[in-house]
Amino acid sequence: MSHVNVTINGRQYRMACEAGQETRLLRLAESLESRIQSLRGKFGEIGDARLTVMAALTVCDELQDADNRIHSLEQELVALADVREVAADRARATQIAVANALNAAADRIEKTTQVLNRTIGGGVAIG
Repeated sequence: MSHVNVTINGRQYRMACEAGQETRLLRLAESLESRIQSLRGKFGEIGDARLTVMAALTVCDELQDADNRIHSLEQELVALADVREVAADRARATQIAVANALNAAADRIEKTTQVLNRTIGGGVAIG
C-alpha cells in the first residue's frame, strides 16, 4: 500500500492507494481541484464544503452521463451483433443457393453436351 499527499480545495490530504496507482490518484485529485477552482470562479466564495459538494455532484453527473452512454452503446452493440448474425445466415444461404444453381447449370450443360454428342454423333465429341 502506497501513500500520496494530494491537495483538494487548498487542503492537503494523505491518501492510501495500491502500489503503482500514485500518479492516477494525483491526476484525479488535480481534476477535482480544477473543478473546485472553476466553480469558485463562477460562484465566488460560497463556502468550502459547498464548493466541494458541487464539484462532486458535477463529477457524479458526468459519470452518470457516461454510464448512460455506455449502456446505450452496449445495447447498440447487441443489436449490431444480431444484425450481423442475420446477415451471416443470409450470406450462407445465398452461397448455398448459388452453389446449387451452379451445380444445376453444370448438370444441364453436361446433359446438353451428351444429347448433342448423340445427336450430332459421327464420333466427334463436343466439350
